[in-house]
Amino acid sequence: MNVLTLIDGCYRGGVTVNENLAFDALSDRVRRRILAALGDGGELTAGQLAEQVGVVSRSTVSSHLRILRTSGAVIERREGRHRYYSVDTEGSVRDAFRFLQGLLQDGVRLDSGAAAQADSPDEFHHDTG
Repeated sequence: MNVLTLIDGCYRGGVTVNENLAFDALSDRVRRRILAALGDGGELTAGQLAEQVGVVSRSTVSSHLRILRTSGAVIERREGRHRYYSVDTEGSVRDAFRFLQGLLQDGVRLDSGAAAQADSPDEFHHDTG
């Protein structure tokens, strides 16, 4: 069984639009660092994120935040001149997590089935050596 059959069989049609958005957003290392910082720090500004991420400028962090916002991974709250960002726990990242969780659970079931099959005695194979 190939992975596409597994996905189509287990997830009734495969990856949703929200999951695709999340996977696209998560494909970049800097965006994953931003999400990790938001996960640890809660609500942060672009400047605070730039300090924590450390490998890119504030303007680059702002560009990545725009992508994360558009994909539904991050929400923005405005207060005066400031914008505060946080992980959208109801957004696309949750959908991607559920997809991966289901895939891993099905993989564990497949591995368990294969291990049980390997442990069962094979009545057609006799070691004569």
